[in-house]
Amino acid sequence: MVAEVTVKELSERRQAKTAPVLLDVRDAWELDIASLSGVVHIPMSEVPNRLSELDPAAETIVMCRSGGRSLKIGQYLEAHGFARVANLTGGILAWSAEIDPSVKQY
Repeated sequence: MVAEVTVKELSERRQAKTAPVLLDVRDAWELDIASLSGVVHIPMSEVPNRLSELDPAAETIVMCRSGGRSLKIGQYLEAHGFARVANLTGGILAWSAEIDPSVKQY
């Protein structure tokens, strides 16, 4: 079962020296509207073909717009041997609402 991480937890953890990998699975047009710095961007549809770009040993938090697509990719990653995977609860919408209102909602 994929763990859940809140945007507040992510905000704190991004400040740490050992910050997790933040995998954004939204489409490119969505990143043009709203994005966070330092993410690894692999659209949901491309994850199976680009799995080798990710480290299965790394802590990985998956995000999307609201948390649905990222949960599915989190489950996919776990099924493919990624042991330290979490879903960002509420996605970029929650980030905008709770952490940084300058990030546009769409």
